[in-house]
Amino acid sequence: MTALESMARPKPAGGNVAVLVGLIGHGIGASRTPYMHETEGRRLGLDYTYRRIDLAELPGDTHLADLLADLLNRAEAEGFRGLNITHPAKQAVIPLLHELSPEAEAIGAVNTVVFRQGRRLGYNTDCWGFAESFRRSLTQARRERVLLLGAGGAGLAVARALLDLGVPQISVFDTEPARAAALAERFGAARIEPVSDAETALHRADGVVNATPIGMASYPGSPIPLGWLKPRHWVADIIYFPAETALLQAARGLGCTVLPGAGMAIFQAVKAFELFSGIAPDADAMTRHFLAAGKALGTE
Repeated sequence: MTALESMARPKPAGGNVAVLVGLIGHGIGASRTPYMHETEGRRLGLDYTYRRIDLAELPGDTHLADLLADLLNRAEAEGFRGLNITHPAKQAVIPLLHELSPEAEAIGAVNTVVFRQGRRLGYNTDCWGFAESFRRSLTQARRERVLLLGAGGAGLAVARALLDLGVPQISVFDTEPARAAALAERFGAARIEPVSDAETALHRADGVVNATPIGMASYPGSPIPLGWLKPRHWVADIIYFPAETALLQAARGLGCTVLPGAGMAIFQAVKAFELFSGIAPDADAMTRHFLAAGKALGTE
C-alpha cells in the first residue's frame, strides 16, 4: 500500500466517533506519533485512525509545494480532521492555509493543520511541547544565555519557546547563516543574535539546544564537536529516535544535565490531539503510549 492509498477513510466501529488524521513528512516510518494518538483515542472511546503519509514513498520529481497541495486536497476530500506536518514541510505548507494561530504566525512554521468548515487552520504545537518538557525537567537550569543549533522550522519553534521561558539571550547558529539571521530578525535582535562561531557561543552559554536533524538515525553524528561540551552545560535535543543521540550520550558522560527529545514529542502530540478531536488527552497516558510505541516499533 502506498502513502497515498493509505489515506482512504476508515469505517467507524461500533458507533464511536470517527477521527481520521495523519502525518506528512519525509522518512517517518519510525514516528511514534501515530501509536500515541491511536492508543489514546481508543482509551477515550474514539474510533481514532492516524495515517503516515511518507514523502519518501512518493514520486521524487514532484515539487514539494505541488505535492503538499495535492495531499491537503485529498485529505480534505477523504474527511480528515487534520494533519501533523514535519520535516521538510513545516514552512512550505503555510501558503496553502487560510489562517494561522497567533503562535504559528509568530514562529513562521506549522506542525498541525486542522480542517474546519472548509478552512485550513495552521498551528504550532512544537513550541508549547518543548516549553512544557523544559518546565518539567529543567526547572532549576541556569538560562542566562543559550546556544540554539538550527534555524529551520523546529529551530523557530524552540526559539519562541526559549523566549517564553524567559531566556534573556539566545545565540543561533545555522550552517546557512541567512536562516539564523532571519530567525533573529523575526523575533527581535535585542534577545537573539546569529553567530558564526558556535564554539565561542557555547563557551559563553549555560546550555545548548540541538534543533537540527543531526543525530537522527538517518542523519547520524553530532551537530557540534563533542569536545566542546563542559560539565556545567545543560544539553537538550529535540530528536527522539534514537532515544539518546550521540550529543546527549557525550553530555551525560560528562555529568551534564540532559533533556531528551521525547518530552517535546509527547507534549506536542498532547496539544495536537486536542486540536484534532476537541478532547484534552491525559499527558501521563500519552507518555505511557510513547514508551509502548518504542517497544512496538523496536526503537526504544
